[in-house]
Amino acid sequence: MDGNSVKAILFDLDNTLIETNRAGHFAIQKTSELLKTSLAIDDDTIPNICDKFKQKLMHEKFDPADGRSIDEIRVGHWEDSIKESVESPSSPSLAAQCYYLWKNSRLELLSLSPEVASLLKQLRRKYKLLLLTNGNTQTQREKVEAVGCENFFDRIVVGGDHAEQKPFPSIFRLCFDLLQVEPQDCIMVGDSLDTDIQGGVNAQVRATVWINSAGVALPLDSVTPDYTLSTVLDLEDVLAQLNQ
Repeated sequence: MDGNSVKAILFDLDNTLIETNRAGHFAIQKTSELLKTSLAIDDDTIPNICDKFKQKLMHEKFDPADGRSIDEIRVGHWEDSIKESVESPSSPSLAAQCYYLWKNSRLELLSLSPEVASLLKQLRRKYKLLLLTNGNTQTQREKVEAVGCENFFDRIVVGGDHAEQKPFPSIFRLCFDLLQVEPQDCIMVGDSLDTDIQGGVNAQVRATVWINSAGVALPLDSVTPDYTLSTVLDLEDVLAQLNQ
């Protein structure tokens, strides 16, 4: 490779390489079935419980110093969601049943598609590949293991292991050091404008690639990616342009 060529690719995980949203939707459906058989409530209340859980998950704050594991916190999310929606008390074990059914159903459905796996194998022949994923360490490591990511990347960095996550430059500097490259040697590929694309811009990478699988319009006040793709499978087209 010449001095102007891309040398490394930083990939996000969720909804970039694996369909986490789809797996999450399936897991909520499975948990809804459990709630329906366990509670004598109308059909409208079950989606309400699940929506409350998803909101709690979205605004979750994990602090290892409080002594609770991420599993215990998320069991608590289900417990609170049920209590807030149902007047009569439920079985104390129902929240734990809901959580582990949701968690395990989601993990079982997560996978690298054969096409994505083939792409990563091909790219690794030419580039250094690093997986950079935000989130709680246990949760993200479980996904990495379920999907078998270790076989496709030179390095894997989980944001929860570090003081700052994407979009902060510090975690990108760590990635550059691990791969022994400069920011301008790298591209950042991800589905989140706020963390992946903004993070790549903050870290001054060569280019940012937004995976916009839903085909949504770029928000007016958003950071602007250098490239937009509907699927990561088209990434080689971008690399061909960058390496001209």
